[in-house]
Amino acid sequence: MRIAILTSGGDAPGMNAAIRAIAVVGKSRGHEVFGIRDGYSGLLAGHWMDLDADATEGITRQGGTILGSSRCAEMTQPGGPERVLARLAELGAEGLVVIGGNGSLTGAHVLASKRQLKIVGLPASIDNDVGHAGLAIGVDTAVNTIVDACDRISDTARAHRRCFIVEVMGRNCGFLAMRAGIAAEADAILYGEASLDEAHVLARLERMLARCFAPGRHKKRALIVKSEGLPIPIMKLRGAVQEIVTRLAPGVDVRETVLGHVVRGGDPTALDRTIAQRLGFASIIALEKGLSDVMLGWEPPFGVGRETMDPSVRIIPLEEVLAETSRLLDGSSPVIKRRMELLAQVEEILPG
Repeated sequence: MRIAILTSGGDAPGMNAAIRAIAVVGKSRGHEVFGIRDGYSGLLAGHWMDLDADATEGITRQGGTILGSSRCAEMTQPGGPERVLARLAELGAEGLVVIGGNGSLTGAHVLASKRQLKIVGLPASIDNDVGHAGLAIGVDTAVNTIVDACDRISDTARAHRRCFIVEVMGRNCGFLAMRAGIAAEADAILYGEASLDEAHVLARLERMLARCFAPGRHKKRALIVKSEGLPIPIMKLRGAVQEIVTRLAPGVDVRETVLGHVVRGGDPTALDRTIAQRLGFASIIALEKGLSDVMLGWEPPFGVGRETMDPSVRIIPLEEVLAETSRLLDGSSPVIKRRMELLAQVEEILPG
């Protein structure tokens, strides 16, 4: 087969590891593999590159994506998918591997429904908001980046006895805040899925801060990890928390840090490299078996999807992936409810 690889949407550490795995495994099994530059937009423009051994040497350890990425509005417009398929036909593609998040996989599903070539999706999103992905490519690196940043912030917070609010990415999914907050010994973790209004959030923070700075205690820092999905601007939250702290512990300053796109960058962790490589390997096998309109998920919930030769990788129809993604984002997924239940148990034992 002649197989194209495309990375789309927000970049995620580990995308390059997936690209190299697909290229190396594909060529070792007799296929021709090439890369599409700059996502669907680049595909429409006819931008592509060979993925020979020199082009992919050493890229497993690199963040970002050597292919480049973009968000393509034309894919959602009438005739857009047909133009993409026509360009793929011009390039002689018989199979396509799309590496990306919700929007990218939506585009893959639309293209696959036309049944002109075989299409397999790989989940890559630091937000971990792709349905049935378990862990998407890039998530572990993002969590480690946040934990490292929180550890460094905690060092300076302790030196000055401060309260820090750290906002992390995640859009409408609080997974990064939840996992990193626990690992960094956060005193409070705020995420949008809890659906708390501002008054309830501040009341909860006041109880936590009262424990942290109670008379007789010598706690030197308070750390609040906030997901960007919580609809309270961080500067407004900082002002409200400063008022609380001033009443409870005069002299303690409140500072804020927005990690932003720092969380996207950096060399992928060993786990992200492993996930990307094993998903990439499985994508070649899936195309060889004639599969299309599917995503390969890393350790999805028990009982979801079909088995592959890799016990950690399962095959899930893209239609079901997108449906579960919608449930993740609106909070109705059992996965979200389970995460919140587990976090609630941890919150009860977090020391003040």
